Amino acid sequence: MQYIDPIYGENEITEPVILELMACPAMQRLKDIDQHGYMEPFFPGATYFRFEHSVGAYLLLRQFGAELSEQIAGLIHDVSHSAFSHSADYVFAEGSQKEQTHQDNIFNSFVGNSEIPAILSRHGFDLDYILNDKNFPLKENSLPDTCADRIDYSLRDIWHFHRYAPAYAKKIPSILASLIVKDGRWIFGDYSSAQNFSDLFFHANKYFYSGIESAVMFRTTGDYLKCAIEKKYISKEDLYLTDVEVLGKINQFLEKDKILKKLWERMNNRVGYANNPNNYDAQVFCKSRVIDPICYNEGKVVRVSEVNLDWKKVVEAEMRPKEYFLKFAESL
Repeated sequence: MQYIDPIYGENEITEPVILELMACPAMQRLKDIDQHGYMEPFFPGATYFRFEHSVGAYLLLRQFGAELSEQIAGLIHDVSHSAFSHSADYVFAEGSQKEQTHQDNIFNSFVGNSEIPAILSRHGFDLDYILNDKNFPLKENSLPDTCADRIDYSLRDIWHFHRYAPAYAKKIPSILASLIVKDGRWIFGDYSSAQNFSDLFFHANKYFYSGIESAVMFRTTGDYLKCAIEKKYISKEDLYLTDVEVLGKINQFLEKDKILKKLWERMNNRVGYANNPNNYDAQVFCKSRVIDPICYNEGKVVRVSEVNLDWKKVVEAEMRPKEYFLKFAESL
């Protein structure tokens, strides 16, 4: 199968297990799950979907020689995302606004109830092995380290949001070219490339992942979905349909429900808002992300913060969740 990716170009995918996984319902659903939640009203023209990122993580791992089991883990790592992605963390009690963990909390059970275990079994792969991130350090690790997931979504975000960050978008090819895999770690070939990627990621976090527009998007989408669940317009299980299917179920009640209609207006960025800790309608947290990658510098393997001492302060500050106090122009 020919697959054209905006970051990695044209790719021929022939591995049977990968092709079967890509075609299965759990993965196909991701073609209609907004990567970030409900971004179009807040960042017009920048929307893309979870399937693209999932395949991107797989392609990145394949390109750098990861074993097939790790490629599989990269491909399926986002299948448990609900409709509107991390907005679910603003709906479910078991989610976390500060860490955005709902998808991770349900991942194993979601995969177990999908068609994925049967596919893996047919091709001779052990489900428990695939589900254990400790087996796959290239695919996943903790902040502020880099991993395939983090590398792919940050480069992809900057590419799709290029109108908002044109200077950073131009750096994507050189950043990819500077990456090396050694001893199960992502290493940049030189300090300059590692710092460029760190700066790109910092920009993405500041403006997209934890900026006020994203805080408003998460909160208003979460409020809209929560209202619909409380009024039984949808069930919690419905959130594991696609974005379009969920909206189709809810929006038929818009003209009958004034509160729902106002929440819809907020969700579509038609209501003004301000960050006002002295007078607010909602306190909102956003997960904040930052990286401190390792690189070669003067013959040694070091972190960016060991060369740029100021970066250590940036890492400490940006690892803390961002907090906003949202006041909307129109009350409910």
